Amino acid sequence: MASGGLVSRMWRAIKLQSALYEEVEADKSANVQAGLVIVIVAIATAIGAGLSTLTSGGLLAAVWTLVLALVGWLLWALVVYIIGAKIMKGKRTQSDWGEVMRTIGFANSPGIFRLLAFIPGVGWIISIVAWVWILIAGIIGVRAALDFSTGRAVVTVVIGWLVYMALMIVLGLLGIGTVPLPM
Repeated sequence: MASGGLVSRMWRAIKLQSALYEEVEADKSANVQAGLVIVIVAIATAIGAGLSTLTSGGLLAAVWTLVLALVGWLLWALVVYIIGAKIMKGKRTQSDWGEVMRTIGFANSPGIFRLLAFIPGVGWIISIVAWVWILIAGIIGVRAALDFSTGRAVVTVVIGWLVYMALMIVLGLLGIGTVPLPM
């Protein structure tokens, strides 16, 4: 079912192509690619933030940041899956966590633009635009994975994202991770 490599799929995800999200929903072999998207975006985010993770905590902090990014992705996908496939399940909803995980993973592709967050004066705007773009991509992905209407996908993704952000902020305040707010 795969049609193209990782870069091609990321580009299609960035362009918000519904067909890409339908494709990765159905492609069980795309789990690794979805995880690689998260790793690439985490690295781009760290570079855009001026490599503060590397300079303030060394290699261990950088590895921990990658682990938190992967856990955050899986957590966001799990919350969206529970909300969408269990609580707000529609008549046509037939999905599993893997489908949601893959679409949410690829929905993070616009986060690559956080690489540009270091640009004085506009970097913070780029970061916020990337967050919004990821949410929109998440809506398209969840709509595909859960066979939802756009409205139901919006509610599911926003609630899932808010729960994810709240948990990540708590972890950040506890000193377990970083507070994931746009820079």
